[in-house]
Amino acid sequence: MIITLTGENDFARASELKALVDKFVNENGELALERIDGEESEFARVSEALTSLPFLASKKLVVFKNPSASREFLEGYEQLLKNLPETTDLILAEAKLDKRTNLYKYLKKSSDWREFNNLDASALTSWLAKEAKASGGEINASDAKFLVERVGEDQQKLSSELTKLLAFDPKITKENIEKLVAPTLQSKIFDLLDAAFSGNKKRALKIYAEQRQLGEEPQKIIGLLAWQLHLLALAKAAGNKSQFDIASDAKVSPYSLKNALVLAKRLELADIKRYVSDLLALDRQLKSTTLDADEALKTYLLEL
Repeated sequence: MIITLTGENDFARASELKALVDKFVNENGELALERIDGEESEFARVSEALTSLPFLASKKLVVFKNPSASREFLEGYEQLLKNLPETTDLILAEAKLDKRTNLYKYLKKSSDWREFNNLDASALTSWLAKEAKASGGEINASDAKFLVERVGEDQQKLSSELTKLLAFDPKITKENIEKLVAPTLQSKIFDLLDAAFSGNKKRALKIYAEQRQLGEEPQKIIGLLAWQLHLLALAKAAGNKSQFDIASDAKVSPYSLKNALVLAKRLELADIKRYVSDLLALDRQLKSTTLDADEALKTYLLEL
């Protein structure tokens, strides 16, 4: 049996690999498991692992990570895989297999192909509810959505935060999320822009001061401001396109665009262009002069 685990969702891919390995080891023992890595193992080691018989077991499982990193394997994979002993199960695990290669085409056709893509905000909300229930806890849809908005779409980080919240109280509430989960910097930068565009200068400066106290450097904040302005420009220029169509065309997360679409309705495209131009000028000044970065950034925010 040959299983291919691929896709950009590292958390889901790693979870599936762990489940498969745990099941096999429980049935056949630790000695029946062998791990190799195309980035580290010599081809002779790869070949030996795939062709040798199991040791003190009726079957063995080979976990082969990053197979396409081995040039020799790319050249000789077909013969090796076709002659794989019946006593050997093989799991090939790689985040991004090149679709142009013969290896990709072969595995897509001849292996148990399992591809794990990143979940959008809606799917993550449902996933959080199921995970909480499976762990003996509870989180309603509204609070799950709030948790995604606060943490972002990183499933690994969401899983860690969910574990922490469940340990504190199996019934997860918005109040506990606010108490225990720190917002991501990206979401705080959006709040910063929102406050500035709304004319709430006090709140904008407060959010900026909080991020500086947390150790975030002005250049990093400038980079995130540029990204948020990029999303605003996409949202404003997209006309009547849906959130998901814009995200697909621009290769960005639909979740990232959600707030930008709301905020873009209050702005003119000419204004967004000016904000981008001013931020670029500020960035150049900070890299070429002794300008006080904090004072310059606060001035920029107030002028929004």
